[in-house]
Amino acid sequence: MRYFPIFFDLDGRDVLIAGGGEKALQKLRLLAKTTARLRIVAEDVSADIAAAGIPTLEIARRSFVDSDLDGVALVFAASDDASLDARVAAAARARGLPVNVVDGPGESNFIMPAIVDRDPIVVAIGSEGAAPILAREIKAKIESWLPARFGRVAQRAQALRSRVQGAIADPVVRRRTWEALLQGLWRNAVLADDADTAERELSRQLDAARAQAQPVGSVALIGCGPGEPDLITLKAQQHLQAADVLVVDRLVNPAILEYARRDAIRIDVGKEPEGDSALQEDINRILVREALKGQRVARLKGGDAFVFGRAAEEMAAVRAAGVPVQVVPGITAAHACAASVGLPVTLRTKVRQFAVVTGASADGPVDLDWPALAQPGQAFAIYMGVRTAQHFRDKLLSAGAAPQTPVVIVENGTLASERGVATELASLAQAVTEAGIRGPAVIFVGLDWASAGLSRPDKVEVYGMHRAREGEPAKAGVAAAHAGQGRAPRW
Repeated sequence: MRYFPIFFDLDGRDVLIAGGGEKALQKLRLLAKTTARLRIVAEDVSADIAAAGIPTLEIARRSFVDSDLDGVALVFAASDDASLDARVAAAARARGLPVNVVDGPGESNFIMPAIVDRDPIVVAIGSEGAAPILAREIKAKIESWLPARFGRVAQRAQALRSRVQGAIADPVVRRRTWEALLQGLWRNAVLADDADTAERELSRQLDAARAQAQPVGSVALIGCGPGEPDLITLKAQQHLQAADVLVVDRLVNPAILEYARRDAIRIDVGKEPEGDSALQEDINRILVREALKGQRVARLKGGDAFVFGRAAEEMAAVRAAGVPVQVVPGITAAHACAASVGLPVTLRTKVRQFAVVTGASADGPVDLDWPALAQPGQAFAIYMGVRTAQHFRDKLLSAGAAPQTPVVIVENGTLASERGVATELASLAQAVTEAGIRGPAVIFVGLDWASAGLSRPDKVEVYGMHRAREGEPAKAGVAAAHAGQGRAPRW
């Protein structure tokens, strides 16, 4: 390590910027965030600098002289004149002053990092001048991870320090309480500017600490999206990084768990269709049990927690135990799968409503409003419908749905193993069987590309009679079985 990273106290100190153009303006914008007294020395000063309106800025419209360095703590050589910058740097080094020459690391005795500013939380990223573009890339990633109001959490914590110190004498309990506050519901309430919730949570944690009890935990019900790790939300990522315990469903991509802390406890509660699974009551008990230990619990679900995710039952159980709970929405599987194959779920003049229905029921075959779903112009997505495809086909046809109603099946949507299959309602069950669809899959009924003026993507396979009519090789057993049933759906 050639450059040692430090944070320099500029409160009330003088900083000199030699230069009056764009380079000087860039440094001025950054330094204006500090409490330093700023001085610019340059014969020509840009209108942007002159109009900056920085109360701590003094401008001297003249050439640089060595005496400009008197009393200065930090120096920036930021003119467009290389010889002037070199003279400023040499004079500063002769006095033992830290000096930075903009775009001149060889003349500098300190360099500027890429900075993520969440005052008073500040992150500096350096590459020792070797690859500033990489430093900017890292800065962008950190910017996306840290909420815009993140500094407010540190400010509020500083304001509460004496209150917490006075309420909790035991240093171990005090540390656990700070962890619970800064990584749990109190922090989220501060970020949301919800002062009432923040104060209630602070009181809860202080009461628990006074009673020498475990700090009060919390539960976050997190929708992890359809599977592609990059499709989880920033808020979900933040909760994953803060969680002490992960309670994980089967459909959550293991790659998403890489966003979590390595030391987080992981509890698998995956539900296998027609196989062994954790009972919902057991999952509820796990969430409550871990939260009452003072843990920050992240309940990870595929798709969106409130779309066939049984999050309402879990929320009710956690609230009944007096544990704070919140929901972090995720991208729904239906929307993500449709987007992945370029299939619009609404069209302004043709498809004006879109429904999501379940294909599975704990009470046996699912019962829906079949006449309503069979109406012309209806469009809907079936979740968990692979095993009940024949049931849906028969019920919809019996209710009057056209046999040629377009159907699109998307299996493992957004993942590398994704498959898309286009067929028609009359061929739905056969297409599922012959294509070897095992799930997880979303089945779209009443949607097609042609209605939107689009063409079917090449990656989407076709099963049904229309394939033979278009001169394409028909999938054995499907096209032949339904030949002559009527016109083909539009692909």
